[in-house]
Amino acid sequence: MEKEEFDIRIKKAIRMTAPGTALRSAIDMILAGQLGALICIGDTDKVLAAGNDGFPLNISFNSHRLFELAKMDGAIVVDEDVANILRANFHLNPDPSLPTSETGMRHKTADRMSMQTDALVISISERRQVVSIYIGGKSIQLRSHTDLINEANQMLLALQTGRQALDSALSRLSQLEFDNYVTLEDVATVFARFQTLRTIGDVLQEVLNQMGAQGHVLRIQFRELTHGIHEQYKLAIRDYAQDASDENAERVLSEFNVLSSKEMTSPQKIAEILGYDSLKETSVMMPLGLRTLSRVSVVDGEMADKIVKEYGSLAELMLNLQNDVDRLEDMGISNPSILVDSLYRMWGKNL
Repeated sequence: MEKEEFDIRIKKAIRMTAPGTALRSAIDMILAGQLGALICIGDTDKVLAAGNDGFPLNISFNSHRLFELAKMDGAIVVDEDVANILRANFHLNPDPSLPTSETGMRHKTADRMSMQTDALVISISERRQVVSIYIGGKSIQLRSHTDLINEANQMLLALQTGRQALDSALSRLSQLEFDNYVTLEDVATVFARFQTLRTIGDVLQEVLNQMGAQGHVLRIQFRELTHGIHEQYKLAIRDYAQDASDENAERVLSEFNVLSSKEMTSPQKIAEILGYDSLKETSVMMPLGLRTLSRVSVVDGEMADKIVKEYGSLAELMLNLQNDVDRLEDMGISNPSILVDSLYRMWGKNL
């Protein structure tokens, strides 16, 4: 199975077994009852062809029914939509020649069934109280709600710290941009902060996905802490990349995502991805000003691009700004005085 296909299927499985779902409620009841279980979900024709005996049911699914049926030996067969329980006490006979590294009989059967069919197979260990999800011969362990909420809180704290560090770095960068003295090292530092926050956010998002409905409050906090980050990251890249197009910014982001932590803190590596061959850490860089202009209420994205195309850089814009208001009006800015005032306020200067 290709990694991309596995990732899609495992995300679906995590949603199906997340806290708050009927399936997860049944799993938790089985664990609390110190029972074991083997549950096959989907690809029912192949699943039924790989076994025999058992009780044909075809009854609607609910967590209590699944829990009661888990008290019997054998597997439980459920349809793909988790709407109906089709069989219980079903004896599975997957191909014994399929290779598996599992040791227990239940887990061996689950692993082989996931290889032989496209079913999602859930194995609940009675002795170890572990829930394993098998897809295509690969498995993950289902984590407890306590473990998930502990990690989510830790990651949320890391996200808060990372956001504060990023905001501080961006504030310093803005001042350097207005003073026209930004170095490659300054730019690399900011991008490393962005990437750290993005990495933490990706991990936290995965944990929240596993928490399901029970992660609602934490999900709100996550959205608040990451609001606008992706857009600001792209604008910062466009400000300093050799090619300022939106498409190139996406390419740069993709390349940043595969860098190691050490590479992400290398100014030379950052410069290479931005499209420069021979910059030093102390090389001065000239921002276009897109990120700065995005913070002005009277300037939308299209107008920011137009201003940058007209002036060429933030430094050139600031040089001509105060004595060139008519030029801004001619470009279609309805309130150029607000733009001028806003930029000077950001700079900390009086008109």
